[in-house]
Amino acid sequence: MTKRIAIFVSGGGSNMRALVEDMTGDHPARACVVLSNNADAGGIAWARARGIATEVVDHRPFPGDRPAFEAALNSALDRHCPDMICLAGFMRKLTGGFTDHWAGRMINIHPSLLPKYKGLHTHARALEAGDTQHGCTVHEVTAALDDGPILGQASLTISQDDTPDTLAARVLTLEHQLYPAVLRRFAADDRSPVFLQG
Repeated sequence: MTKRIAIFVSGGGSNMRALVEDMTGDHPARACVVLSNNADAGGIAWARARGIATEVVDHRPFPGDRPAFEAALNSALDRHCPDMICLAGFMRKLTGGFTDHWAGRMINIHPSLLPKYKGLHTHARALEAGDTQHGCTVHEVTAALDDGPILGQASLTISQDDTPDTLAARVLTLEHQLYPAVLRRFAADDRSPVFLQG
């Protein structure tokens, strides 16, 4: 049976686009909704233009009340009956109440070779540390930030002239390859990890 996928974005949603564009033919999943906390997110406009259902749940009416925001997220999701969630540049931290409800059914992509460099500014941190390898990771989502079982990693060699911006662009290219490959496997109930070399 084809899995129904909700994709969460906060901005342009380039990873969301990579996922949607791969969900064709014999792929075991299809996008049922693209959800954002930002009504102006480019990813929302892109999804609407392609006939994909969208939802906007603005976090700003819920200052300091993450559970209420997450209840609104779940209410929006209930209208589309997703089987799983893909976080694709969703810039809101989710609490254990939400992640526990979706445990084993929510995945995320992060721009570092986890467990290295959880959180922000991963490319600058890799350069500052003098790393020779960098990349991205797809993992199951838990209440802990950028934690959870690793489902795939794509790595590249850092060059001497890389800057945080050039490294971010190079890693993003890998993200667009890795995330669809992991989702294709995960949606078929295969949790064996995917490893790519850029």
